Amino acid sequence: MSTNGAGAGFETPGLVCAHHHLYSTLARGMPAPPRVPKDFGEILELVWWRLDLALDEEMIRWSAMLGALEALERGTTAIVDHHASPNAIEGSLDVIADACEAVGVRSSCCYEVTDRNGADGMRRGLEENERFLRGGGQGFVGAHACFTLSDESLAAVSGLAEDLGAGVHIHVAEGEIDRAAGSRLEGVARSDWLLAHCVHLDRPLEGRIAHNARSNMNNAVGYARPTRWAGSNTVALGTDGIGGDMLEEFRIAYVRHRESDVTASPESAWSFLEGGYELFPEAHEDRVVWSYEPMEPWHLAFTPGVRPLEVTVGGEVVLSDGVPTKVDPVEVRARAAEQAARLHSRL
Repeated sequence: MSTNGAGAGFETPGLVCAHHHLYSTLARGMPAPPRVPKDFGEILELVWWRLDLALDEEMIRWSAMLGALEALERGTTAIVDHHASPNAIEGSLDVIADACEAVGVRSSCCYEVTDRNGADGMRRGLEENERFLRGGGQGFVGAHACFTLSDESLAAVSGLAEDLGAGVHIHVAEGEIDRAAGSRLEGVARSDWLLAHCVHLDRPLEGRIAHNARSNMNNAVGYARPTRWAGSNTVALGTDGIGGDMLEEFRIAYVRHRESDVTASPESAWSFLEGGYELFPEAHEDRVVWSYEPMEPWHLAFTPGVRPLEVTVGGEVVLSDGVPTKVDPVEVRARAAEQAARLHSRL
């Protein structure tokens, strides 16, 4: 990532979050699950699959507004989102894209196709991807993961993507429960696919890989060892829904790498941060003026509290003196808090 001096701070392109779940922004403070999850499958079943069933359009809107706001406040100008709301599917991708645009952040959207909510839920998810992309939306055809997709559903996802000239955004071998993903996707995945996690991936696949170090640690699924793919696949950094602070994600990706290899350099994790520009080349033309100099990996790996002073997206200043210019952050947080209370009451 090239840097140039600018004013009181230091300038870089906008940062990219290569794998987000904006719908999880309202999860903070949610009620505890019925019992303590003992593995990754139970985390999905008892936490995230309960939450996504409870979402409605207003919750989706304000979770996306808050998530985009928080990303902008940390210098992230582009978000690749992966959405799920089984009881509010139709039109959900427009709600997310519109919310990000209102804040001033670029977005790439998809809806998570899965069989876990029945054949009708699978069909409606597929249709939402098609409706959004045919209508000019920017994004992928979304899929949850191989272990919640039949062979027929996976074929429908990849077929739609081929018809639309789009890639597929899918979780791959995130936990042991999806270990068979590599064999099922071999010969199916294409270079324009986005493969999230790949912790237990046992073979090379075509596509770009989104590494989510903090989320993988939080879910205790293991270390993805992303450097093993770096020679053949572009690796980018995502947060898997844990905010939009990509400098923080870079630091965590570095220390997780360092933990497994004492010779590791922060330059590897920095290259993953730069990998996001292959997904969102427009973000490389955005500009962020930071509070710290120099903006380079060996400094930033050990320097907390670095923040953007000014952010320009598509020639428009969307953050000035650290304050968003297109939305009122106090109002966004207040409205999001109202929707979080509604969501938590349903849980």
